[in-house]
This record gives sequence, structure tokens and C-alpha cells, in this order.
Amino acid sequence: MSDLSTFGQYNKLADLLIEKVSKEDLAECARLLAMNVAHYQSKYGELPLDEKLALIGMTKPNVEQIQLMTDGIEILVGVLSNVVVGIEQARH
Repeated sequence: MSDLSTFGQYNKLADLLIEKVSKEDLAECARLLAMNVAHYQSKYGELPLDEKLALIGMTKPNVEQIQLMTDGIEILVGVLSNVVVGIEQARH
């Protein structure tokens, strides 16, 4: 089970990674995430995003919402990390 501190740690890591990548690399990350959403939608149908958008800025999410937010930010960190590793490999 996740808690807000785990989400906060992933969120800080995401911020650090975002600072490290260029605008083009961040756009590539967004494209990769969009492809994953499109793939999911093609297999399982349209995603109901209204409820998920309501999570943004929520002050007291429940346990299920915290888990969803943590899973989402973990995925973002994973994709951003792959972009950063690509940058580091290109420098060597």
C-alpha cells in the first residue's frame, strides 16, 4: 500500500528529472506516455479521465486515489529515467 510520502518522493524525483531533460526530451516522454494511453484505449476502451483530473490538487485523497497517483508518477519517473539515461549515454 502506498502513502503520500511515497508519492512525494516520486514527485520530487520526477521534478529533478524534468530539470535535467531538454524540452524536446520532455516532449518525447509525453509522446511515449500518449502511445501507452492510446494502446490501452485500443484494447480496453476510452479512459474516463474526468475523475482522474479531479485528483489534481486534491488535498485529502483516499487510499485508492493515493495508490493511483503513486502508480502514475512512478510510470512518469520510469519513462523520464529512460530519457535521461539516453542523454547520459549520448554524452559518453
